[in-house]
Parts: sequence; structure tokens; C-alpha cells
Amino acid sequence: MPGAPTGLVATAGNTSVNLAFVAPSTGAISSYTASCAPTGAGAVLSATGSASPLTMSGLTNGTLYTCTVSASSTGGTSTASTSATVIPSAVAGALTLNLTSLSNYAAPTLPAYYDATVTALDNTPPANVVNNKTATLGRVLFYDKNLSFNNTVSCASCHQAAAGFSDPARFSTGFSGSAFTTAHSMRLGNIRYYRPGSMFWDKRTASVELQASQPIQNAIEMGFDATHGSIAALLPKLQVIGYYQELFTFAFGDANVTEARIQNALAQFERSMVSVNSAWDTGFASVFNPALTDQGRSLPVPGLTAQEDRGRALFMGGPGVGVGCAACHVPPTFSLAANSLSNGLDAGETRIFKSPSLKSVGVSGAFMHDGRFSTLDQVVDFYNNGVQAGPALDPRLTAPSGAPRVLNLSVADKAALVAFLRALTDTTLATDTKFLTPFKP
Repeated sequence: MPGAPTGLVATAGNTSVNLAFVAPSTGAISSYTASCAPTGAGAVLSATGSASPLTMSGLTNGTLYTCTVSASSTGGTSTASTSATVIPSAVAGALTLNLTSLSNYAAPTLPAYYDATVTALDNTPPANVVNNKTATLGRVLFYDKNLSFNNTVSCASCHQAAAGFSDPARFSTGFSGSAFTTAHSMRLGNIRYYRPGSMFWDKRTASVELQASQPIQNAIEMGFDATHGSIAALLPKLQVIGYYQELFTFAFGDANVTEARIQNALAQFERSMVSVNSAWDTGFASVFNPALTDQGRSLPVPGLTAQEDRGRALFMGGPGVGVGCAACHVPPTFSLAANSLSNGLDAGETRIFKSPSLKSVGVSGAFMHDGRFSTLDQVVDFYNNGVQAGPALDPRLTAPSGAPRVLNLSVADKAALVAFLRALTDTTLATDTKFLTPFKP
């Protein structure tokens, strides 16, 4: 009689299971036989092979199976000393997700300086508070190219983690591969901390939820425009995908795929991208003092270089001390103040653009709504002496005379501002697996 296989590990797949085991140390093994029996009624399935692992196909997704492995030789058969239970699913076959141990999207640990003043800026609607199940579905949707008309691009194609969830290119390539967007892709870190919550550079949608499905229906971006059936054509496409049947049921209680549910899931995933791990964050945490008027933002920040800290002083300080960037790009989230107006990018500007948080701005590849600047040095030069007059110009960018403000910064101070902006880079957010693709290679 051969020895028994040991260490049986069953890994679920889409209507399948992979059974890995340790070969017995005694007996000349001629073959192995695996069997999987469903809990309750149903056929027992089997498969044979000459080595570990064995793969069993034809199982029913969502059904609990108990699987065993037996070793055979000319002397007889010995059953595995242990068995394993498994629930095959489409999620397990396509994705790296473990639905029994979800990533924490709903209650991340935030530093003390993310206090009530920051909470007051949260644009999360009461009807769509982040929960781990729905945010997990949002992560899958964010990275799924099935959301484009020809399965070539996803949300993540234009919002890449390594680029601060933006696009390193000035304009993004659409689903056709030959057409490009007309605006630069916005970073997503701290998207939840912009009041009143309107999205896009021109603030044309009122919420993250309403923004979420617009790229899907864009004629250049993802292609489900009126010509291709609009989002009504996407819904049945997703409805028949096995992992969405499981994930929508997991998140919402049934498998019905709707635009509102897609919007809510994507918005929850995006709002969970809270950035708190830049070099500035680490240092500021040690000097934060809620008893101070500015909570300690005017204090030197440990861990920053002398140049970065000089840039911090310029960024935070008001007239006579610094250049007041923080009046519009408000720490600690560095999101745009709700009352900000035009930044004078073009003469006579009447439009009021919004900007994303400055967290991870140092890894962006282009700057401003149209990506006209390719370096932070150019951005600082613009604010130094390039702001142009217009009816929508923010008063914080005007001199007492009413003309656009000219800062006359030295070369060293301009370099210091750039260095500080780079110190806002959050590499943790860019590499946290819960924000990366859930799809198996």
C-alpha cells in the first residue's frame, strides 16, 4: 500500500478547483485520483493524474464541495489523510480577491490632523457611505477593460497609480487607440475632500457618482456614446459576466447591474484613495498641535530637507512670510478651497476651473486642465510672473492695485517650492495592493 498524500490545499477557480498536495514518501505511486463531492444533492466529480496539482473542472459556482485525493499503486489505494472544502466561483477564477477577508476601505487609520475641519470637507453623500463590499466591486470596475466599447481601456488606463492616479501623458488615448482626450486626466488622491463635490476640471458634474459613468459614455474615452448604444448597451454586457453576477450580489444583495450601482461602486473606491503618507505628512504628524491657530503648519517639519522646508514656509506663509499657496490648496488634504476662482491661466478667462489635490503632484506628467506645462518648474514660473487678468481671476492672485500678482521669487525660492511639492508624493497610496488591479495575469 502506498503512503497517503498530505497537505491538501484546494484553490477555487471559475467552475473549477486546483488541488495541490504533498506526495507520499512511501510506495511506488502509479496515479492519483481526486474527487469532489457537493454539499447536499449533486454529482461527485473526479479526475486523475500522475502528480500534484490536479485540476477539477465542471463544478457549480457557489456550491460548497469537499475534495479528497487518493494515491494508487499496484499494491492498492490509500486515501488522503485530510480533505479540503472549496466554493468555486467566477471571482476566484478571474480575480485575486478574497471575499472572506476584504481590504479595509471603510475605516482607514487617519492621522490626528485629519480632524473635524477635514471631515467637514468630505463630499460623501449619506446614501453612498463607503463600505468594503461595494468599494471592492468599485476596484474591479475601475480596472476592467470590459467597461470600454472594444475592451481596450479601463478607468485605470487614464488614472494610473504610479502617476498619482493620473496619466503621465498630456492627453489620454481613447478606446480607438488613435483619438485623444482634450483635457489632462485628474489625480484622484483625496478626491473626497473637495467641497462642494463637483467633478471634472470644469465642474460639470455635481458629484463623484455622476462623474463616474461619464467617461464610459464619452465618444473618445471608453466609447459607449449614443452611436454605440450609450450606457444602456454596457449594462447587459456586464450582466452576463460571471464575476459581476457574484460581485453585484455580494455588494447589493442581487445581481442586477445598473448605472446607479456602477456609479456608487466606482465613487466609493475613488473616495477611499485618501493620501496621508507623503514625507510632509510624516513630518507634520510630529509637530501638529490643535491648540495653535494654524495647527503647527508654520513650524519647521522634521524629515524634510532644508530646501523642502524652505518651500513649505513659502507655500504655507501669507504676505510678508510666503506666497500663500495654502490659501487655495488647503493642508492637510491639499485639496482646492471651495471658494477658489480662476488662476489666470489665460487672459480674459471667464471660466472657473477646479484642480485636484496637490498630493502626488510631483509624479504627474502634465499640469493644468489642458496639460500645457510639463514640469513643476514651469508651474511655479507661471505663478511667479505669468498670471493674467480676467473677470474670474481669484482675488488671492491679485496685487493691491488689482493687477495680477507678481511674486518676483528668486531662483532658489522657486526651486524650493518645487522641492516641497515633490515632498507631497505619496508612494504608499501608489503601491497599496487594495488600490491596484485585482485581475489575475
